[in-house]
Amino acid sequence: MSTASLTRPTLNRPNVVQVGTIVWLGSEVMFFAGIFAVYFTLRGAAPELWATESAKLTVPFSAVNTLILVLSSVTCQFGVFAAERLQAHRTARWWNWSKWGAVEWFYLTFAMGAVFVVGQVYEYALLTTEWLTINSSAYGTIFYFSTGLHGLHVTAGLVAFLFVIGRIYSVKRFTHREATSAIAISYYWHFVDVVWIGLFGVIYLLK
Repeated sequence: MSTASLTRPTLNRPNVVQVGTIVWLGSEVMFFAGIFAVYFTLRGAAPELWATESAKLTVPFSAVNTLILVLSSVTCQFGVFAAERLQAHRTARWWNWSKWGAVEWFYLTFAMGAVFVVGQVYEYALLTTEWLTINSSAYGTIFYFSTGLHGLHVTAGLVAFLFVIGRIYSVKRFTHREATSAIAISYYWHFVDVVWIGLFGVIYLLK
């Protein structure tokens, strides 16, 4: 074997799944950017309506719900760290979270995401008692449209977590292929987290 063949650099191609996920999320960014544009356009056309209807929002409750979603992004990343070191399951008692594997962290992430969705549905129920519905006004339409679409994205993420967890259980040995799936779902979950932070800031906090 020649010296040239020993020193030849290895060609590292980007992972197709991760690149595809990033490209798809780029299109999602443009989609939500359009929603933000519509929101600000309607708000600029009816500032008095926005002042009246936004006063019905329960900001403290939504802030707690937002915190839960943000923390779920943290637990998701811990799951990615475990996947990157090819640790699928915990290696100690369940209360020793430092020894958790990807499955345990993703279970916790799923639970927190589910709590967020339930909290959002509960808030919708409260707002309907204040006569804020999707048909009540332009504010109600864009509020339920934007937050509802985000809620559907979160729900889709929860289904994806179940798929990844099921895939981990179905294989005999956790490999880089399963780790790639875990990393790809983390990209999506961080995305929906960031989008909600933007929605929360614009809808609930911006006066």
